[in-house]
Amino acid sequence: MSQLPEQPNSSNGWEGVGGMRIPVRSRTVIAGVTLPGFPFSTFAARWLAGCCFAVLIAAPISGDAQTGRAAWTWDQVKAKFETDNPTLKADATNVQEMRAEEVTADLRPNPQFSLSEDGTQIAPGHGIWQPFGGTFVVPMVSYLHERDHKRELRLQSAQEGTHIAASQHLDLERTMLFTLRAAFVQTLEAKAIVNLAHQELDYYDHIIDISRERFAKGDLARIDFERIELQRVQYESDLQAAEVNLRTAKIQLLQFLDQRTPVDLFDVQGPFDFSDQLEPLDAYHQIALENRPDLRAALESIRQADTNHRLAVANGSTDPTLSGWYTWNSSNNNPNATQTLGASVSIPLRIFDRNQGEKQRTALDIARTQEAADATRAQVFSDVDSAWQQVDSNLILLRPYRAKYLTEALQVRETVTYAWQHGGASLMDFLNAQSDYRNVQMAYLQLVGAYLTAAGQLNMAVGREVIQ
Repeated sequence: MSQLPEQPNSSNGWEGVGGMRIPVRSRTVIAGVTLPGFPFSTFAARWLAGCCFAVLIAAPISGDAQTGRAAWTWDQVKAKFETDNPTLKADATNVQEMRAEEVTADLRPNPQFSLSEDGTQIAPGHGIWQPFGGTFVVPMVSYLHERDHKRELRLQSAQEGTHIAASQHLDLERTMLFTLRAAFVQTLEAKAIVNLAHQELDYYDHIIDISRERFAKGDLARIDFERIELQRVQYESDLQAAEVNLRTAKIQLLQFLDQRTPVDLFDVQGPFDFSDQLEPLDAYHQIALENRPDLRAALESIRQADTNHRLAVANGSTDPTLSGWYTWNSSNNNPNATQTLGASVSIPLRIFDRNQGEKQRTALDIARTQEAADATRAQVFSDVDSAWQQVDSNLILLRPYRAKYLTEALQVRETVTYAWQHGGASLMDFLNAQSDYRNVQMAYLQLVGAYLTAAGQLNMAVGREVIQ
């Protein structure tokens, strides 16, 4: 590699960077990053500023104001999803159906009314024919009296079933919101990659313009200029792939929202960055135990199983049927009583059927639901542990990017670019520096996307948003 020609010594006029001597007068600070290197009267000052802002992706990724596209925030996407998603709406109807069953469970048995007629003569007797002379009509009312709080236990079991259905609905919403959040993050990541691809292509086009001027002046060989031009294909391919991925991500997000908005008119916005704050694992365990709807449903199932067992025992008891009736012109032992009242109590003899099978089944169901609750609790801890470790792993990888890798990649690219333009670096070094910068930026964006997805998984694991 050829070196830059040594200039006359001065105490502060030059400094060493990567084995080369670079003018100190061109040191510049942009967005808090100090970059030694090259005279900023050239293209580098303009393009370096743009690339620095590409690195600063902590700012929200917003919609396109020029095209008038409405950019949806996460809160808007979430609200729309909860309101219009057909799967959630269907499951919410199931909760309403369970609440309607509470009315059925609380109903008392209906009284029974019967009307009987007897005493009509159908054949002459002793030469006398009075077919309706002895006819009497008996209206009767009967009522089944439920003992041992059967109705109260039915109502309690139905109410607990409604609570279980509501918790299961929240659990369905929790899992679907994670999928929605992952699609939203994927769209933000695709937007960030498209922005990066545009800026990289614009930057490289300017490199080609400078190289064309050098070639016209005879300062650059034709083969080197053509190699530089051919490298643009990679930037074009990256941009096309990024735009396809963005469009695909938007289509998937629109499907979740059950939205018919054209893809070109749909956009999202939000912060695409990571937070370095992560609470201790035990704190998330406690939050999950208090908020996980599936664990709540499992505990409510234990209570319902206990209520169902008590109901099964109550259903094994005897319920008497109380009856009363009125008779006019009755035939009884009192010939002077033309209007009479009667009453009866009917008690089934539960000699064989005492609801033994249901008692045994509900007793076993108590043990089953307790085991299921223990398994759900173990799953909660497992989910939180896995999600926490994933977030922590992403943070370990992201911290050095923010601390040094992004800055170093920018410094290396601009320094090698300046050196190549002045004969201090080979064409291969220049192309490698461009590729390395692009790879570092792409890796950083992908890591941020992985972090946000892992944060969404941790939110799902604990049952509420703990990382925005």
